[in-house]
Amino acid sequence: MKISFSPPDITQEEIDEVVDTLRSGWITTGPKTKLFEQKIAKYTNSSKAVCFNSATSAMELTLRLLGIGEGDEVITSAYTYTASASVIHHVGAKIVLVDTAKDSFEMDYEKLEQAITDKTKAIIPIDIAGVMCDYDKIFEIVNRKQNIFNPSNEIQKSIGRVVILADGAHSFGATYKGRKSGEVADFTCFSFHAVKNLTTAEGGAATWRDIPNIDNEDIYTKYMLLSLHGQTKDALSKTDPGSWEYDIIYPAYKCNMTDIMASLGLAQLKRYDAILERRKQIIDMYDKYLENSIAKSLKHFTDESSSSGHLYLVRLNDKDEDYRNIIIKKMGEKGIATNVHYKPLPMHTAYKNLGFNIKDYPNAFDMYRNEITLPLHTLLSDEEVKYITECLKEVVK
Repeated sequence: MKISFSPPDITQEEIDEVVDTLRSGWITTGPKTKLFEQKIAKYTNSSKAVCFNSATSAMELTLRLLGIGEGDEVITSAYTYTASASVIHHVGAKIVLVDTAKDSFEMDYEKLEQAITDKTKAIIPIDIAGVMCDYDKIFEIVNRKQNIFNPSNEIQKSIGRVVILADGAHSFGATYKGRKSGEVADFTCFSFHAVKNLTTAEGGAATWRDIPNIDNEDIYTKYMLLSLHGQTKDALSKTDPGSWEYDIIYPAYKCNMTDIMASLGLAQLKRYDAILERRKQIIDMYDKYLENSIAKSLKHFTDESSSSGHLYLVRLNDKDEDYRNIIIKKMGEKGIATNVHYKPLPMHTAYKNLGFNIKDYPNAFDMYRNEITLPLHTLLSDEEVKYITECLKEVVK
């Protein structure tokens, strides 16, 4: 067998939708992008959604929308992909990394509370593998710290505390205590990259909770300005007869989603419930085959939460980096592509150069050193799932 790690699940439905867009004569940001935004908002029980060319853009522009910049601090996890932290650096704020709790992929919430200062403007929690964080606990923490919060723009003032900006790159479709990812945190940013559950090839989106005294249309307009050069009219608006003229409010960025990308998303969203169900079936099979074995897996489904089932993270009991890397190689020899999620940020050159040291994040390192991610996608057959687990047990023994 030859098993890919995470190929895109593209059917004739997606192909037909993209062909329809190509034939329409409108391929950049236009009617299908606007429709996709409406569908995302409805799916996540949000009042509004806005699409971008990546989740990274969504997070960075959200920080800019919030007026976060030089002199501010933003907290995120040491156990994540670089995008969660690089956006903080992009806007000129200070990155504050928090270690995970012991034997957990989530931030240590006690250390999170200790990290909040009067300069803290936002927290970026990570919904790793599709499992949402303990948002009730995070909200409790920021509410306890309200007295030291110093807002620097109108949105921050209206929220009245440190803003919770969820990195929901993995969690589109996940739920936490009966609420969808996208309606729980103050702002949530999703990824629709090629390897994600729902793909637009590249792409992302942001949703947000209603904010007292802040008009959702105003937030949407500000996002549009930020993502389209600060231009007062998008390409679709400029096609109206005699409507060529526009203004540039400020020199902004170019991060819009195209209708070609949105076409993929619209088709994927139609069958997304079935995609999530198949992912759950695969996770249940993995859990069954690996029960009481050589590995411990991340729990995806509880009485309080339901994962989007994006990644299947496994820790090899009592093993180290070298052993884990040998297992990855041996699995490859059997035709199985695996991965590691994640190498903690302080282990990367960019973050070492910013002054971070992995010795200050022992729990994150402990999670990383024996973690291996098994293939999890809707093109897997039941037989392939069984083969993967049999091979893992064999090479470990």
